[in-house]
Amino acid sequence: MTTWFEDISVGDRIECGEHEVTREEVLEFARKYDPQPFHLDDEAAAKTPFGRIAASGWHTGAMVMRLIVDCWTEKKLMGVGSPGLDELRWLKPVYPGDTIRVSSEVVDMRPSRSRPERGTLWTDVFVHNQHNELVMRYRSIVMVMRRPSGD
Repeated sequence: MTTWFEDISVGDRIECGEHEVTREEVLEFARKYDPQPFHLDDEAAAKTPFGRIAASGWHTGAMVMRLIVDCWTEKKLMGVGSPGLDELRWLKPVYPGDTIRVSSEVVDMRPSRSRPERGTLWTDVFVHNQHNELVMRYRSIVMVMRRPSGD
């Protein structure tokens, strides 16, 4: 069943799965996109507040995005893009061996005035590790298709 804008309510919570972070993927992402020593080198990382190699925050965001896309695909959510996000915070490091899990809560929603076939959702996204520590959060803004008339 397709999920349209009208099928969603403020307060709805969605659990979007989990992902075990591997050392290999942390190193691969860092080599390509965020080659800071504390993401790549054990000795250098040991001398930082992280204490050991940690995933790039941008890598964490990419892993979260994958979990959200998989979740929304499974729910057949008719998302059509995003103008951005607000209030991004990396609160704790994510380390190789951690398991992150993603949940979100709809905090606001409005039909579009300029595009009547769409609505906009604001969701608070929470990322926890296996110890239930909040490691990342942000507010997502997502455009979702409205149910076609007659449907």
